[in-house]
Amino acid sequence: MIIKARVWKFGDDVDTDAIIPARYLNTSDPAELAKHVMEDAGKDFPKKVKPGDIIVAGKNFGCGSSREHAPLALKAAGISTVVAKGFARIFFRNAFNIGLPIFECPKLFENVLEGDIIEIDTESGRIRTSQGEFAANPVPPFMRELIEAGGLVEWTRKKLAASRK
Repeated sequence: MIIKARVWKFGDDVDTDAIIPARYLNTSDPAELAKHVMEDAGKDFPKKVKPGDIIVAGKNFGCGSSREHAPLALKAAGISTVVAKGFARIFFRNAFNIGLPIFECPKLFENVLEGDIIEIDTESGRIRTSQGEFAANPVPPFMRELIEAGGLVEWTRKKLAASRK
């Protein structure tokens, strides 16, 4: 799959409270979470983000608490993928669990500007920008299955349904 979209840029150590502030954790409704995604990190972000947009970030994206609300809020807001120098381990797993593709690419951050249009080949991990081509770690086949299914819960439902036939 090819993702081609506009970049939103955030720095290092973007924690889960910046992604979805704790004051909104009284709901798990994706649409409600999307209204407040990244509002403390970029005040106008929830109003300006468009479906398909990409977040490019520094190191340790998604650090902090283990809440699944963070990747859920990003996905519900229409973010197609996050590319970062590195991810907090629990965010990495939660993203795949809810079907949000993410990529580690240490060199992209310094070679892209907010508003740039970039293209990501999700199978190979190649990222094309106006500054050149960069290699991200490709998503392993099983993780791609999770993304294509819409996350771990949907993947499990499909496997159970298939086994009952």
